[in-house]
Amino acid sequence: MKASNANQYAGHQLQLARLAKALGHPARIAILEHLARVNACVCGDIVEELPLAQATVSQHLRELKEVGLIKGTVEGTSVCYCIDEENWKAIKDQLNKFFRELDKACDNCC
Repeated sequence: MKASNANQYAGHQLQLARLAKALGHPARIAILEHLARVNACVCGDIVEELPLAQATVSQHLRELKEVGLIKGTVEGTSVCYCIDEENWKAIKDQLNKFFRELDKACDNCC
């Protein structure tokens, strides 16, 4: 999205769009599901779970981290990733609000 176009949207709209983009790849969904199952792990463990190269997994982790879905802490030479619980709750609240507003609009639809 061009910067000039981005200025035409509200902050919450831009944030939801970034979140949707981050969730729009099946590898990222798989990473989130894996992290939810194991609670925390390093990139190498995720690479073993997915049919992707380490560099590709790292790119997906970076995207998820940028939108706040996960966080990473340095442990020696590795980074340990986990779901960012505080951001996850805020994102769930934001999505729930968005879907409630759409539900209200759908109730009055032709």
